[in-house]
Amino acid sequence: MAGILAWFWNERFWLPHNVTWADLKNTEEANFPQAEDLYLAFPLAFCIFMVRLLFERFVAKPCAIALNIQASGPQVAQPNAILEKVFTAITKHPDEKRLEGLSKQLDWDVRSIQRWFRQRRNQEKPSTLTRFCESMWRFSFYLYVFTYGVRFLKKAPWLWNTRHCWYNYPYQPLTTDLHYYYILELSFYWSLMFSQFTDIKRKDFGIMFLHHLVSIFLITFSYVNNMARIGTLVLCLHDSADALLEAAKMANYAKFQKMCDILFVMFAMVFITTRLGIFPLWVLNSTLFESWEIVGPYPSWWVFNLLLLLIQGLNCFWSYLIVKIACKAISRGKAGKWNPLHVSKDDRSDIESSSDEEGSEETPRKKPHTATTTNGTSGTNGYLLTGPCSVDD
Repeated sequence: MAGILAWFWNERFWLPHNVTWADLKNTEEANFPQAEDLYLAFPLAFCIFMVRLLFERFVAKPCAIALNIQASGPQVAQPNAILEKVFTAITKHPDEKRLEGLSKQLDWDVRSIQRWFRQRRNQEKPSTLTRFCESMWRFSFYLYVFTYGVRFLKKAPWLWNTRHCWYNYPYQPLTTDLHYYYILELSFYWSLMFSQFTDIKRKDFGIMFLHHLVSIFLITFSYVNNMARIGTLVLCLHDSADALLEAAKMANYAKFQKMCDILFVMFAMVFITTRLGIFPLWVLNSTLFESWEIVGPYPSWWVFNLLLLLIQGLNCFWSYLIVKIACKAISRGKAGKWNPLHVSKDDRSDIESSSDEEGSEETPRKKPHTATTTNGTSGTNGYLLTGPCSVDD
């Protein structure tokens, strides 16, 4: 174990040439980041998760009720043992061949079976109240941590001149504000890693899991080798748009359409400006070129920049989805009201709508004995993800 630890903490990987871990030990004159400081993130992540539960129960839920957001979920599918067995044990999205077989077995028409499966899938989705509470918690935290970051960084010289991130590196003292900011961000991402498995499941679960994993690794990595100054710029810049997204979702759940539209447009503008403009031209320029000029490259420098480039790749992916959402919204707006959060369920499912829920329940219709039953759903097995109307409308 001692040999493994010695290999892992090799100074030639982590630190610039002629710098050792002994040079970065805490003294009476200055404190430097220590790897053991990061252990604080785990109990704090648990505390953040508990605060979230209390916040959603005693703050977010009363606010949702005051906005007339109902706790009732989607319409419940009528009990049917055969369809339930297929749904739980075989498939939640039966193909045309299986639909025809179930139609003959139950003497229902295909359309009614498709409706049952759609209602049964919707039955597992969380209520609008649950979604609102989750978004309000994220909005509150993102707003707080972004405000704290701005107040902290406006007094920091490296905000106005990024070359200060590399002057006298790595002998840059760790301030109390910087330590608190880093540990708080790391704890929040750890809490998201744990809660992601119990939160609302979305289609981009894998991408978000990768994002949280890279964020945790990047925060940890930059703290250990004392790249915390440039790390604070990365954190604050990426927090700038998140609160607007959660606010737009809250407005969508509360059916404040105009506010939802305005907030989404603001989110899109801030997101694309900060992550496709400011981040590469300001932050990546500093980490790739200014640091090369002032400090010079070394192994952990390459890893740090590769992580930042991976983050930028995710930023490009999400920016593409946002632009795609906006284009769909504009095209739909030609025929009526546009709702950017409504059409986004096709792309990034983090922005939800309830368009695929049934407005009314119908009694399953018996299959006609004198005519052949057809699919009637344009080859989608009765489950269209696009458009505000369900196939049964």
